[in-house]
Amino acid sequence: QVQLVESGGGLVQAGGSLRLSCAASGRSYSRYGMAWFRQAPGKEREFVAGISWSGGSTYYRDSVKGRFTISRDNAKNAVYLQMNSLNPEAPAVYYCAAAVFAPANCVAAREYDYWGQGTQVTVSS
Repeated sequence: QVQLVESGGGLVQAGGSLRLSCAASGRSYSRYGMAWFRQAPGKEREFVAGISWSGGSTYYRDSVKGRFTISRDNAKNAVYLQMNSLNPEAPAVYYCAAAVFAPANCVAAREYDYWGQGTQVTVSS
């Protein structure tokens, strides 16, 4: 079992940056493929970025490619999402998710077994 706790969200101006962190606790964290999802009010949860269990493979939704970077540090049981050049859009809650040996391009939320509580990100224009 894995427990996930996100941090790093907040209010940022358009064009700015935020770095989200997800701290994992539990056994065998390095076996888990990790991902970030986001959900705006009234919308479905959507995949943002994923990283394989080894960190050797990453995958992004098209709208964030070149601006967001997902990374992980298995020694610290953590995964990160560096978000640059943020666009003004509806506030969203960003969630960290984990699934055993999930590939980086696992984009379906239903495939993930563990979720954090989320961290709010708001980009102002």
